Amino acid sequence: LSRLQPGSRQVLLGSELARALQLRPGDPVALVLPPQGGSGSVPRTQVLRFAGSFESGHFQYDDAWALMHLDDLVALQDGPLTAGIRLRLADAAQAPWVAAELAPRWTGEAVLRDWSSSNRTWFEAVAQQKRMLGLILTLIVAVAAFNLVSTLVMTVTDKHGDIAILRTLGASPGSVMAVFVVQGALSGVIGTLAGVACGLAVALNLDRIVPLIEQLAGTPLLPSSVYLVSRLPSQPLASDIVPIAAVSVALSLLATLYPSWRASRVDPARALHAE
Repeated sequence: LSRLQPGSRQVLLGSELARALQLRPGDPVALVLPPQGGSGSVPRTQVLRFAGSFESGHFQYDDAWALMHLDDLVALQDGPLTAGIRLRLADAAQAPWVAAELAPRWTGEAVLRDWSSSNRTWFEAVAQQKRMLGLILTLIVAVAAFNLVSTLVMTVTDKHGDIAILRTLGASPGSVMAVFVVQGALSGVIGTLAGVACGLAVALNLDRIVPLIEQLAGTPLLPSSVYLVSRLPSQPLASDIVPIAAVSVALSLLATLYPSWRASRVDPARALHAE
């Protein structure tokens, strides 16, 4: 940006656009300006100097944007220049709130927009995708809970004799049921904690894992021309992790109820007779 001095007539282009034009710093760039007059007017061409490229991390910007010094841009413009002011916040999530606070004080013909309204379609798609991913993860956990049910049922079947001995020694049906509830709950809690730990390890090291996979595969996992982004961002949030972990623990507890109830209903006489 320091190369964009007033009167230098230099321009910065997005990295994808500069790559497509095969430009090097100092090369001339022809800028075609739309006609300002009526139908008989012809476009005007201005020759600028390519000062370098920038990379925003978004393909549509890197493929179409150009940056110039404001004084040079005013000199190229025949009519009035449409200008804008961009405010960058320390917390991007506060942008809609700040825009709502500024809107009543805004006067004139200016238009006030925040990043969530400018790209509403994208962010609504991301929000819907997060809801669907939450549902998919819940279904995956439910499948794992069915495995826990089958494991406990087999354990109860295998331990009929032991359960009968406990009953004859005075153990109540509730205490027998509690034994298997605790066993299943421990399995669910340990599995959930292990899954959360592994997931956080992957999420926090995604910037190292993805390049390694790309190097081994010899191809980019996220072509910027297809996915619009050139890297896979990762930001673990408690609001995403805690609900899934809570659902996992809750489903594991529910999965223990039926096998534990079956264990508490074992008839000691019949079980010992079978033994």
